[in-house]
Amino acid sequence: MAVGHKGALLLLLAAALCVGPSSSKTTQPPHIILIVADDLGWNDVSFHGSDQIPTPNLDSLAYSGVILGNYYVSPICTPTRSALMTGRHPIHTGLQHGVISGATPFGLPLNETILPQYLKQLGYATHMVGKWHLGHHTWEHTPTYRGFDSYFGYLTGKDNYYDHTDDESNSKGETGYKGLDLRNGTEPVWTENGTYSTELFATEAERIIANHDTDKPLFLYLPHQAVHSGNPDDPLQAPQKYIDKFPHIQHPGRRTFAAMVSALDDAVGNVTKALSARGMLENSVIIFTTDNGGPAAGFDMNYASNWPLRGVKNTLWEGGVHGTGFVHSPLIKQPKRTTHELLHVCDLLPTIYALAGGDSTQLKNLDGSNVWETISRGEESPRVEVLHNIDPKRKTAALRYRDHKIILGEAYKGAWDGWYPPEGVTTNRSEETNHEDPCEFNNIADWNPKLVDFLMGRLQAYNATAVPIRNQPTDPRGNPKYHGGVWSPWINLTDTSLSTNQLHNS
Repeated sequence: MAVGHKGALLLLLAAALCVGPSSSKTTQPPHIILIVADDLGWNDVSFHGSDQIPTPNLDSLAYSGVILGNYYVSPICTPTRSALMTGRHPIHTGLQHGVISGATPFGLPLNETILPQYLKQLGYATHMVGKWHLGHHTWEHTPTYRGFDSYFGYLTGKDNYYDHTDDESNSKGETGYKGLDLRNGTEPVWTENGTYSTELFATEAERIIANHDTDKPLFLYLPHQAVHSGNPDDPLQAPQKYIDKFPHIQHPGRRTFAAMVSALDDAVGNVTKALSARGMLENSVIIFTTDNGGPAAGFDMNYASNWPLRGVKNTLWEGGVHGTGFVHSPLIKQPKRTTHELLHVCDLLPTIYALAGGDSTQLKNLDGSNVWETISRGEESPRVEVLHNIDPKRKTAALRYRDHKIILGEAYKGAWDGWYPPEGVTTNRSEETNHEDPCEFNNIADWNPKLVDFLMGRLQAYNATAVPIRNQPTDPRGNPKYHGGVWSPWINLTDTSLSTNQLHNS
């Protein structure tokens, strides 16, 4: 992507949002529980002040831990998950554009060492339950080939919450691209039709915890399906008992979305109880993060809320990249607070690696830093800037440096650049301060040409290090109808008909 001045927006941010809510010692490394919510918006949890959706289990962990108030993720699923697993920015793994569809033959490069592989080297048991979405065109790209001792979940980007099929028939006009997407290890699971996935994944996580040998540290990666929309014919799904909790929400889509959040909240609570029952909670670090901002107001058939932030999922506005997250652990030295230090999803891998007993300074080619002392003791973050993305195909880019942010290009021709309040909320923009603009009302580029030049230089420096995007067109051989009705790997890496270049770029 050629990075130029034309169309640049410059915004002044602040650590505080424009609207807001009101130790044990052990020689064993801590158990690490990494929970990812899918498409959870800033205003979808009550620990951020949402009065629509109570999240008591998340609140309990967040308020007794450290809320990440100035934490950033990528604007969409696959890029954030790749950064979680590698500690590297998506521009350095070729996953900076869009996501991996069910029958597209590319994924997180096999020459990348990922988090469970690092942790196995440090003596951890490694288990994954939930969404992968980092490539499955070859078996070698799937979780149990990449460091996880066990895997129970789905490989694509979305599913029906009850029958666990992914329907991509309408994505590009093709028909028949639909199949089961639920596996235990490498084996398809046909027996859970009718079981709600949020509860199914929590039950599996509880089983892993109950059976874990507590003499060994546990790494449990739990990327939930919730609260992503499902298949087009029935995108938002939740048990009726949860829907009935929200009669005050008039919009049916938002009401069901709230039910999905509530089910997720209970699932996190049940996993926490399982840790406590085994005596593991006192030596655990629970990290909770969304993968991107929320799809608000019907975007992607969903009704999250990022209020008061601007934009939605898959945009570079704050609503797309300002992540909901917290860290809970009895090992935190200064708990019960919110940190406004600048943090990024790439920081999680080196932080986890250091917690596990490794020397994160020895890890090569990372784009993140160990920020445990920032989280635990309130020390200053080593980070002063965040590259949000550089997408050469979309011709969009954004970067934050201290309290300023530059945005280039326009996603969706500006159609999702607004502010989307939940029901019953009105706003008076005149109440905004003239000195801070975390909700991105004012473009100040014309008044600050030297600052624009500096930020453009930073983007150009990052762009010089970017690798080409790995995206590939749909491969008909990936159609589930050729694999017994199941989304499955379809390329054999030992196939001598594949060129070296094809193998390298997969």
